Amino acid sequence: MTAAPSVSFEFFPPQSLEASFRLWDTLGTLAPLAPEFVSVTYGAGGTTRTLTHEAVKTIHSNFGVKVAAHLTCVDATREETLAIADSYAEAGVTQIVALRGDPPKGAGAFTPHPDGFASSVELIEALARTGKFTLRVGAYPDPHPDAPDMAACVDFLKRKIDAGATSAITQFFFEADTFFRFRDACVAAGIEAPIIPGILPINNWTRVRRFASACGAVIPAWLDEAYAAAIRDGREDLLSTALCSELCTDLIEGGAGDLHFYTLNAPDLTRDVCAALGVTPKLSLAEVA
Repeated sequence: MTAAPSVSFEFFPPQSLEASFRLWDTLGTLAPLAPEFVSVTYGAGGTTRTLTHEAVKTIHSNFGVKVAAHLTCVDATREETLAIADSYAEAGVTQIVALRGDPPKGAGAFTPHPDGFASSVELIEALARTGKFTLRVGAYPDPHPDAPDMAACVDFLKRKIDAGATSAITQFFFEADTFFRFRDACVAAGIEAPIIPGILPINNWTRVRRFASACGAVIPAWLDEAYAAAIRDGREDLLSTALCSELCTDLIEGGAGDLHFYTLNAPDLTRDVCAALGVTPKLSLAEVA
């Protein structure tokens, strides 16, 4: 029997009282699974910078899980960005997901702040020099919208690892072979750092399809057909659970020992998939709160 994987979860910071309750409910559901870490996103254009900071500190202080804070290069000087990193270190948060970041909506291509970091590589180098953090980075099994092909994504990931990152988390994808091709190309390029597959449970196919189109994730024709039939028959949730569980099982059997779930602050499908993989609660709510 294949061993259960290690798991981690991504959340986004709440922007309303209702969203705050939803995040804490999500943590209450998933934290008992004893994840390796949880991460909190930053928002396009750094729009949730303060909210991310508050959520990271609250999770770190009140739940028994390690927290990795997202940090980007967008719309901030080097000094401002490093000051945010220092405030995390002072609060005891020593894991960072270092990213270039997406530009604000409607801004077009990424444009560095005149006094800011020009790329994620520069950000990683600066954070690594502090010696305060474990640095994770993003990776793209399907080419990033700004990259010409997968080879360019592999090359850039190697630059990030060489700059001081210790692991990578991939953008989501829909077929296990997409990850395996990318992983094999990374190994061939001399990348030895762990590459963790990013998993997006499909709570809403219309929304996920929109996400995929925006980030360059390839959408297989069979998946469109499967969801068209499932939505028509009222069994979208069943299909999502089955497909995500199968994808994760294929990844585990192919050697992926860690899985990172993009929860969208909706825990039920992620919890159900984890249960199907043998990842069950290890802690009580009292132990994580």
